Amino acid sequence: MSLQNKIYTESKSALDSMKTEIANELGLTNYEKMDKGNLTARQNGYVGGYMTKKLVEMAESQLAGKTTPQL
Repeated sequence: MSLQNKIYTESKSALDSMKTEIANELGLTNYEKMDKGNLTARQNGYVGGYMTKKLVEMAESQLAGKTTPQL
């Protein structure tokens, strides 16, 4: 496996875990198994929005030289 494929695989896995964690925090249990087409645009948007917010916070923290939390 090339380094690029390994990074992609690990990143995708971490982002999927983050997505599931955020969905659970928002009360969307079993999100990974749900048919996302049955959710409202608002529900799907909240998950993506909170993911973006957390990723930006992590990047800002890293740029400031602070430790970053794991995904």
